[in-house]
Amino acid sequence: MESKWLEDFISLAETHSFSRSAELRHVTQPAFSRRIQSLEAWLGADLIDRTSYPTRLTPSGEVFYEQAMEMLGQINNARALMRGKRPTGLSTVDFAVPHTLSLTYMPRWIRLLEADFGPLSTRLIALNVHDAVMTMVDGGCDLLLCYHHPRQPVQLDSGRYDMLTLGSEVLRAYAHCNKSGVPDYLFPGTSTTPLPFLSYTSNAYLGRMVELILTDSKRPLHLEKRYETDMAEGLKMMALEGHGVAFLPESAVTREVKLKQLARVDDGAHEWEAVMEIRLYRERPTAQRPGKPVVSRLWAYLLQQQEGQVKVRSGGTRKKPKIAL
Repeated sequence: MESKWLEDFISLAETHSFSRSAELRHVTQPAFSRRIQSLEAWLGADLIDRTSYPTRLTPSGEVFYEQAMEMLGQINNARALMRGKRPTGLSTVDFAVPHTLSLTYMPRWIRLLEADFGPLSTRLIALNVHDAVMTMVDGGCDLLLCYHHPRQPVQLDSGRYDMLTLGSEVLRAYAHCNKSGVPDYLFPGTSTTPLPFLSYTSNAYLGRMVELILTDSKRPLHLEKRYETDMAEGLKMMALEGHGVAFLPESAVTREVKLKQLARVDDGAHEWEAVMEIRLYRERPTAQRPGKPVVSRLWAYLLQQQEGQVKVRSGGTRKKPKIAL
């Protein structure tokens, strides 16, 4: 039996909807249903009455719901206890961060943050976007830093998680360029001479963002896939070697564009780009799960900073700008 099965069952008991719980748990509905069935098989009892709508629990499910809550609470308490026994457990902030942001945004953000907030002990867990979100849901980190787009949202329950928007990121296409900054390739290409395309895998978050860009484009792009990976850094290295066109976050190529190693291939047009928010999430503290004091202090600092920036924009007292990137 896996603890995530308990979390799935509790979610289903609360939402009364397979589709809604699957969405909240960041899995497909078929996968979610299989996990509920696995729990039922392990217990040897039917927990869900599948003949009713909305979904409801069977009498066995009602009994097990209380047990599941208690079991999950004991697991989380044991994990919190063990983490608390580590010498740096309570003083270290654990971040779950997608690979791209861990290499580009995170180092500069921490440097600017520490300049005003003070020294900060951090532990970085670099993952893909989905796994980073699941790490937050499963209690494996203190803070989640990730991208967000309205059409590819990070669907965390606003009743359970707090969120701050730290900035934005533009995703657009780049290619190797000459010393004058002229790219080797230019959009849109032609049907007879398609541009070599360095692509993300279909399950990558940035890959889904590129699909949105291509779908929304009023002028079709003529691309021929030559390479595929789920890592933006891998696509950047291939682009630097002249292998083709890659859609990359602006922060990932700032240095290369400045040195005229990479250049935009869209000729300054904005139709082939997407703007994503950079968001920070935390689980809202409760009496049962208060979280680390250092995380509470950091969150209060960031919230105060954002409120100060809002006052400046609305004509209030101007404050010294801080960690904006």
